[in-house]
Amino acid sequence: MLNVVSGYAPQVGCELEEKERFWSELDEVIESIPTGERVVIGADFNGHVGEGNTGDEEVMGESGVKERNLEGQMVVDFAKRMDMAVVNTYFQKREEHRVTYKSGGRSTQVDYILCRRGSLKEISDCKVVVGESVARQHRMVVCRMTLMVCKKKRSKIEIEKKTKWWKLKKEECCEDFRQKLRQALGGQGHFAKPIYANHTLFSQAHHTIPNLVK
Repeated sequence: MLNVVSGYAPQVGCELEEKERFWSELDEVIESIPTGERVVIGADFNGHVGEGNTGDEEVMGESGVKERNLEGQMVVDFAKRMDMAVVNTYFQKREEHRVTYKSGGRSTQVDYILCRRGSLKEISDCKVVVGESVARQHRMVVCRMTLMVCKKKRSKIEIEKKTKWWKLKKEECCEDFRQKLRQALGGQGHFAKPIYANHTLFSQAHHTIPNLVK
């Protein structure tokens, strides 16, 4: 199972309380997903995780952009709490392919893709597509992830064969049926009691008759 989560964090100028509420709600979303299922988060976190990863090697690589700020630290702290990784930072690219936000003379990285640390081995690339934008000033971030899908074997369904009663309309088949039934029931031509009154004979007939008219 692959769970995809998108998000938009409060901007730098917003109150700290609003930012903390956002991260608390995102924590709840991720914690609600079973640990055995994959998770990919794509979000504008409005923060800079920065270049380098000293002290944070378990959750990010070295290929961020510029210096870390408070909002970027919140991204890193979240990744540590949820045992996730900031995918963008693990792939060495020219700055042009790392910058996700460009406006006037400002170029920075605020849009990130995160995944569970155990899923990093399934990701072969992550970069910004230059020239493509999904929103004003923001640039598209793409990630290549290869998933192994295990096919479940279908259980074989046995279809019960239909009893061809219509064959007994033919006299030849009807006579052949009578003879085979007598043989199957011990060669008795007639019965002192109705066949349904004799439990043994009835049981034999119940299992024999359908086989005789297949």
